[in-house]
Amino acid sequence: MIALAGDHGGFLLKEEIKKYLDELKFDYKDFGSATGESCDYPVVSKPAIQAVATGVCEKGILFCGTGVGMSITANKTRGIRCVVCSEPFSAALSREHNNTNMLALGGRVIGVDLAKMIVKIWLTTEFSNVDRHIKRVSLIE
Repeated sequence: MIALAGDHGGFLLKEEIKKYLDELKFDYKDFGSATGESCDYPVVSKPAIQAVATGVCEKGILFCGTGVGMSITANKTRGIRCVVCSEPFSAALSREHNNTNMLALGGRVIGVDLAKMIVKIWLTTEFSNVDRHIKRVSLIE
């Protein structure tokens, strides 16, 4: 299960990615926001972040204007390794090397097609389980 959350800056992109996740047959839970009305990203993101941190959801995708605010908020929570991505290469390596469990995307930074590429790569790339990467992730924890 993929946890989703977005503020007003990421609302439209979140809605497009929900359709894409349906196409890819990924289950998700949308924690909000339910509208494009102005809201505070730290508040709207917390339920999705907690769902990933506690294991209710395996991974999560957060959406705001740039992805930065959401990623900063997520990374304040123990057990979360959130990456903000604007291109697919970092999405792949964040999974392979850092075992990221949350992805943050900027609705005002990237287009829908690029976001779809990033999401697909991020969701389908596995952690490498190479000793040096395992060690580094444990050092982060």
